[in-house]
Amino acid sequence: MEKPKFSLSALKSTRGALHMLQIVMCAVTFAVSYVWGHPLHTYWIYCMLVWGLCPIISLVITIVEMFLIHKLILGFCMEWDDFTTGMAMMASLCTFSCTAMFANFYICRKCIWGWMVTILSVVCCALYCAETFRDKCDATRSATYVAALPGFIKILEAFVACIILISLIGYVGKPALLWCIVAYAIPLPLTLLTIIVNILTKLKNCLPFSIDRFTMIFLVISILLYISAAILWPTYSFKGNPRPKDCPGNSCVWSIQFVVTIMTYINLGLYVADLVLTCLGICGFKRSQ
Repeated sequence: MEKPKFSLSALKSTRGALHMLQIVMCAVTFAVSYVWGHPLHTYWIYCMLVWGLCPIISLVITIVEMFLIHKLILGFCMEWDDFTTGMAMMASLCTFSCTAMFANFYICRKCIWGWMVTILSVVCCALYCAETFRDKCDATRSATYVAALPGFIKILEAFVACIILISLIGYVGKPALLWCIVAYAIPLPLTLLTIIVNILTKLKNCLPFSIDRFTMIFLVISILLYISAAILWPTYSFKGNPRPKDCPGNSCVWSIQFVVTIMTYINLGLYVADLVLTCLGICGFKRSQ
């Protein structure tokens, strides 16, 4: 096993240049958004978290590769190429969602701040998409879980669940909608736990049970929870509550509740697809990578 040593090749490569640009642009976007305003809306807080965490992940990956620590990580616990490509895919999704949120909620004819942050966010998203495209086109990089279909579906499930949770509104005094919040919240940590266990291959191999069978049980529970939410959320959100005539997309409670409804059905579909893939894996069929 090679000992870790310092190498500037990680910075001089196209990949290293992309990481540096990602770090700089996310930091600039974070700073501009923070200095120009503090809406303290859940969408704004989510965007600030994304612009804060994504460059930290890029920085950690760069440092690990610069000191060749990933060679030790590869031997001990995970597929490094798969992990880094998966992180780039996740960052692409998150920065894209931030761009869409700012374009919808904070842009107006006189809102220079909103335009600036949105344009900067577009650049951040483009940089992460460029890294994802580059990694996926590189035949020498492995895609064993996170960067493959089974793991990417899990990332999508967690991503959509986060969008749902930050969009929840109009549930006060409605027990049925409070149940929906529970139904949205329970699968998310279990999804993240499943992703982590599958990334850490050594840990996965030490488990006294099959992670696929555990995942299948968890997916069945998640599907049942989402089915209940898919019925209750639109029923109790829109019953006797038609769309108002004056309902701008950036400030209308009805529109945000409609977004939650659509995301609920999308995540239900993702969990069903995930269950099918998991069952095929247990039955011995080869899963797509």
